[in-house]
Amino acid sequence: MEIIWYIIIAVILTVFFILDGYDFGTGIIHLFFAKTDKDKEVISKAAGLFWDSNEVWLVAAGGLLFMAFPTFYASVFSGFYLPLIIVLWLIIFRALGLELRSQINHSIWKTIWDKAFGVSSLLLALFFGIALGNVARGVNLGGVEYGMSAYEPHYFFLPLWDSSFSPSTTHPGVIDWFTIVIGIIAVVTLAIHGANWILVKTNASINNHLKTVIFRLNIALAILTVFSLSIWHIVEPHPLANYLEYPLFLVFPLVYFIGLIGMFFIKKLKKEVHGFIFSSLIITGGVTSTLATMFPVLLPSTNNLNPDLTIYNTATSTYGLSVAIPWMIIGGILIVAYFIIQKKLNKGKIDDREYGH
Repeated sequence: MEIIWYIIIAVILTVFFILDGYDFGTGIIHLFFAKTDKDKEVISKAAGLFWDSNEVWLVAAGGLLFMAFPTFYASVFSGFYLPLIIVLWLIIFRALGLELRSQINHSIWKTIWDKAFGVSSLLLALFFGIALGNVARGVNLGGVEYGMSAYEPHYFFLPLWDSSFSPSTTHPGVIDWFTIVIGIIAVVTLAIHGANWILVKTNASINNHLKTVIFRLNIALAILTVFSLSIWHIVEPHPLANYLEYPLFLVFPLVYFIGLIGMFFIKKLKKEVHGFIFSSLIITGGVTSTLATMFPVLLPSTNNLNPDLTIYNTATSTYGLSVAIPWMIIGGILIVAYFIIQKKLNKGKIDDREYGH
């Protein structure tokens, strides 16, 4: 049952990063490349018409995580309390930027909320990447120092950063040079994804230029991918162990590289949706490859005194996991129905749709 729920939550999180990921990426493109008011308005609509339905997947993932792996949920929500509050405020400001932009027709008002949308989207992409880096790197579970635990074995505390800025220190911070690298990869990936979404949903004047932007960002992503793989052994001594034990897991990095290679042909793709599919493969492959590398660990321990948090030692009872299945199915049907209806109502190009007035 633990593996079943692990797969379910992993799928929901991946769907969230694909769907809300294009909202983040749209905001990044809006911040750096949208120059005219017309482009700013239509790109805002490309995210604004969809963000609320996309974030339902994050709520669903959080609720299922609380149900299935309560010890892990309690651990990360206390240990990562500060960055989670920062993420919460960024989500709020992103929504405010989208919803309030068109309420008053004044350049100063629009500029304030355009910046709120763009900057919060950029920082959200960065912080979600940093979060993935923290989970891959691990934390000092129990706060071990001089061979003694300061807390219970499954709890930890992280400052926002440590003076050493190193992932190998006894008490690493949320932000170090390794997690920053993963955060930058997330920003570049979601910027590519958001640009593809803009191509699919709008006729913005910058669309032709965005294909060049995507191509250049993909070169940067390829370089960052090689660099991240070269430093992976610093935080994980045996990074390929799971791929040797479970060869089927190799499909996940294969998906990532298919998406990465496909994006190099962005200027030759006949349909805009094909670019969106390739960037979705990059996100899917990146998230699942990380999870496959760690399986069955949810949060590694960086000390030898307290064990890793896994899907087995953090799960609720077998009875609880089995009882939740039918309720998950009912909830899943409602979410999917909501998602399908919302997407059908906003199918095609959205340049002329009303939003935020």
